[in-house]
Amino acid sequence: MKILLSLALALGVSTAYAESKTVKLTSLEWPPYTGASMVEQGASVAVAKAAFEAMDYRLEVGFFPWSRAVFLAKQPGNEYAGYFPEYYAESLKTDFVFSEPMGTGPLGLVERKDAPVTWNSMDDLGKFKIGTVQDYINTAEFDQRAAEGKIKVEPVKDDVTNLRKLHAKRINAAVIDKHVLNFLLSNDASLTDAKEVLQFNAKTLEDKKLYICFRNDAKGQELAKIFNEGLKKIDVEAIMAKHLK
Repeated sequence: MKILLSLALALGVSTAYAESKTVKLTSLEWPPYTGASMVEQGASVAVAKAAFEAMDYRLEVGFFPWSRAVFLAKQPGNEYAGYFPEYYAESLKTDFVFSEPMGTGPLGLVERKDAPVTWNSMDDLGKFKIGTVQDYINTAEFDQRAAEGKIKVEPVKDDVTNLRKLHAKRINAAVIDKHVLNFLLSNDASLTDAKEVLQFNAKTLEDKKLYICFRNDAKGQELAKIFNEGLKKIDVEAIMAKHLK
C-alpha cells in the first residue's frame, strides 16, 4: 500500500512538473510559417518549439482564425500565454510583451501580371484599391495612411480571399508575405487558375521581423525571458530555411 501511495504521489508530482513546463500559445493557418497539418507545424512553430525545448520547456500551439487567436491570447488568466507570429507594432505593447525576433519574412504586394502596380513611394499607392487581411499589421506607414483614407484598402478574412479577388479583377493588389503567396499558389486548389496570372510585386514593402507576443503579465514576461534565452541556443536561420525552400 505504501509503495502504491508513493508511486501515486510521484506520478502526481511528475504530472504537475510537466504541466508547469508546458507553454501554450495561439497561432493561425499561415503556411509555410504556421499550420496544424504542416511538417513541424510550419517554420515559425519549429523555431518556437526548438527555442523552448532548449530551455527544457514544451510548446503546444492552438490554431484559430487570426482575430480569435489574438483575442484568446489577450484574455487574463487564459491557458494561452500569447500568440504568434506577429509583426512589431507600438500599439500592441500595452497588452503584450514582444519576444526577440524569431525570423523574418518579405512583405509586399501581389499583383496581376497583366496589370503590374508601379510605385516608388506610398503616395503612389493612393490610386489603387488594395486588399488587406482584417487585423493584420502591415507596415506602420501603410497602416497609418490606410487609417487616414490615403490608401484605399478592402479588408477580408484571409490571404486566399484576397488572391481570389485579385484574380477576378476586383482589386488592384493585395498585401501579402512572399513565402505565403508562393505556398498558396502552389498548394491551394482554389487558386489553380490564378497561379499563372498573379505575381509578387518587384518592390518589397518591408522585410518584416517575426515575433511572439506574450501577454503582458507576470507569466508572459517570464516566458518571454525564457524564450529569448532559448533563441540564443538554436540556429533560427537554418530552421527557417528548411521550411521556406
